[in-house]
Amino acid sequence: MAEFVDEAQLHAKAGDGGAGSVSFRREAHVDKGGPDGGDGGRGGDVWLVADRNQASLLGFRDHPFRRAENGVHGSGKKRHGASGSDTVVPVPVGTVVKSLAGELLCDLSVEGDRWLCAEGGRGGHGNARFLSNRRRAPRFAEQGEDGQELWFDLVLKLVADVALVGYPNVGKSTLIASISAAKPKIADYPFTTLLPNLGVVRYGSRDDAVEYVVADIPGLIEGAAEGKGLGHLFLRHIERARVLVILLDLSDPGGVTPEQQCAVLLDELGRYQPSLLERPRLLVGSRADMASGDMDTSFCDLVISSVTRQGLDELIRQAATLVAEARATQVSVQESEIRVHRPAKEGIVVERQDDGAYVVRGRAAERAVRLSDLTDDGALDEAVRRLEKLGVDRMLSRAGVHEGDRVIVGDLEFSWWRDQASEGLDPSSLPRRPQRKKRAAS
Repeated sequence: MAEFVDEAQLHAKAGDGGAGSVSFRREAHVDKGGPDGGDGGRGGDVWLVADRNQASLLGFRDHPFRRAENGVHGSGKKRHGASGSDTVVPVPVGTVVKSLAGELLCDLSVEGDRWLCAEGGRGGHGNARFLSNRRRAPRFAEQGEDGQELWFDLVLKLVADVALVGYPNVGKSTLIASISAAKPKIADYPFTTLLPNLGVVRYGSRDDAVEYVVADIPGLIEGAAEGKGLGHLFLRHIERARVLVILLDLSDPGGVTPEQQCAVLLDELGRYQPSLLERPRLLVGSRADMASGDMDTSFCDLVISSVTRQGLDELIRQAATLVAEARATQVSVQESEIRVHRPAKEGIVVERQDDGAYVVRGRAAERAVRLSDLTDDGALDEAVRRLEKLGVDRMLSRAGVHEGDRVIVGDLEFSWWRDQASEGLDPSSLPRRPQRKKRAAS
C-alpha cells in the first residue's frame, strides 16, 4: 500500500530561451548580404494541474525536481529555434502552494485548475531583428532569457464529503473499514491512525445511488487548535469536508463523558476555523457494544457499533442525505470553466547595496542588456535605448543616484553620468570588455 504524504517541496525549473543567431547572407553573386540570423525558441513553462487521479504528494518526497525543456538556438537564413515543451505536473485536488516564507500563492481546489509556477525564458532575437537605416550590419544578437527557478512548499488538504472527527481510539478506523472498502490500520491503543484514510461509500439503488468519500481523520485532543498532538496537521484535512460526523466514545474512556468529548471537539473546531461549526453534522455515539446500561445517549443523533453493525445502515443513509443537500446548495463549477492561475508580472525595482552600488532588478531590465556582444558599439547603444524606454534612468534618479555611482543591471555594470543639461545613461561610460568576462568594474 502506497504511503500517504500530505506535505512536500517542489523545485520548478522552467526552460531557458534559445539565443538569437548572428549570421549574414553568403550567396554567390550577392555582394554584402544582409543579416539573416534567426530568433531563439522560447523555453518551456512548468504548470501544476489539479488531478483527481493523484491521491497524495508521495511523488515529490524523494524527487521534488521538475524541469521544462530549453528553447533551441536560432541559426542562419532566418531559421528560428523551436520552443521548449512545457512540463505539466499533476497534483492532488486540494493542493495548496506556498512560498518558502509561508506566503499563500495558489489553492488548486477544483479538478483541472492550473497554475503557472515557473515561466520559461523568452528566446533571443537574431541580428536580423536589429537591422535599421542607421544600423545596416548589426553584429550582435540577443541572448535567451533564463527560465524561472523556484522552490515551493506543497500542502495537501483532503477534499472529502464526510469527515470522521473524534478522540483517539474512538473507533473511526473500524467504522470506515465497516462501511467502505478501506483497510486502515486498526489497533486497541490511542493514535493508531497518524495519517488520514479515505473510503468510498455507496447508498441507494443503481439509478439514484449516492456515492461519497469519507475521510478518517486522526484523533484530536484538547488543545489541537494550538497544534497540540499534531493538531494543525490533522485539522487542515477537515476544512473542505461538506459534512462532519462527530464520533463520541460511549465506553466512558478515562472518565470523559460523551458530553464532555462533544464540547471539547466542537470548541477545538471553532477555534481552528469558526466556519466549521456551521457545517452539517451528526453526533454519533460510537462503541455502543461497550457502553454501560445507564449511559445517557439522548443528545446523540445516532448510536452505532461498528463491531455488531448496529445503526450503520442508518448512519450511511443520513450521511448520504446531508451530502446530497450540501452538494445541491454548493455552487457547481462547470468542467469547461477551468481556472488558470498566473503569478502577477513582476516590475522593476532599484536597490542600493552596502558598497553604494545601485542594482536594478526585474526580468524586463535584465533582458534589455542580454545582448551577445556588449563590446560592440551598436549593442551598447541598443542596451541604453532599451533601458531608457523602460524608464530605468528615471527610477535611478528617484533613488538618489549621483554622477560616478556604479549601476548594475544583470551582467552589465556601468557608471552613472550626469551634466547640467540632462542626465541619464551614457554609452561612453559603459565598459568595453571581452565577452568572456562576467562583470568588470567601470
